[in-house]
Amino acid sequence: MPPLIDATELSALMAAQPVKLVDAGWRLDGTDTRARYRAAHIPGAVFLDLEAVSDPASPLPHTLPDAEAFGQAMGALGLSEADTIVVYEAGPMFSAPRAWWMLRTFGARDVRVLNGGLRAWVEAGGKTVSGDATPAPTRFNARLDPDALVGLEDVRTALQSGDTSVLDARGPARFWGDSPEPRPGVRPGHMPGAVNLPYADLVDPQGRLRSAVDLEARFRAAGLHETAVPVTTCGSGVTAAILVLALTVLGRSARLYDGSWAEWGSHADTPVQTG
Repeated sequence: MPPLIDATELSALMAAQPVKLVDAGWRLDGTDTRARYRAAHIPGAVFLDLEAVSDPASPLPHTLPDAEAFGQAMGALGLSEADTIVVYEAGPMFSAPRAWWMLRTFGARDVRVLNGGLRAWVEAGGKTVSGDATPAPTRFNARLDPDALVGLEDVRTALQSGDTSVLDARGPARFWGDSPEPRPGVRPGHMPGAVNLPYADLVDPQGRLRSAVDLEARFRAAGLHETAVPVTTCGSGVTAAILVLALTVLGRSARLYDGSWAEWGSHADTPVQTG
């Protein structure tokens, strides 16, 4: 299935078949996205808390939990891997692709991102409701796809070989080390050999993912290898999923470095480049 759906298509799909809706809003600045969900969401949507659905034993922020924990969390939200699932957020594209990636990585067969999020839904005439949803629990049979992600040593090898593009979705100031990292103990800068492709460059002023033609041009300008499967990274694995989504739109595969800069920048033995 195509990874994106627009608001008009979503309305038609909801009229034709059951669709599970997921508000996956999250913001680095600490915005209370659950309160935003309670104030207004698409009817029937549940709220997926990225922080809560993460590995509690990891010192890193919102890393993937194991398959059993993820399946339990999704089942509690009334989601099955066999459902048609559409994820969105209130605000410009930021965290919904992370939820899309997580669901796909654990076996959801038909999951898409609402391009433009809640704003696009409302502008297309869609209604919203307030309060909390009370989904009927179900079973999500989660199975991790190991090809969807990489670890620190995989990234180190990719950088040393030079034949795999490592695309960093952070903004230029953080990539070049001109601004401090938002997490304590994490050095500023970037991985030597990584390429900066800010996620914001892939999102238009309306908060939507740009057209395929525009995306292709931006990846080409970044020097994306034509054949090797690229690795995407960011600060903590959230906006790296926007690059995965964009590459999927273009018919390409990608692997996400879940630890991202929060892990790489906190290790004493990982090389860091600034300037």
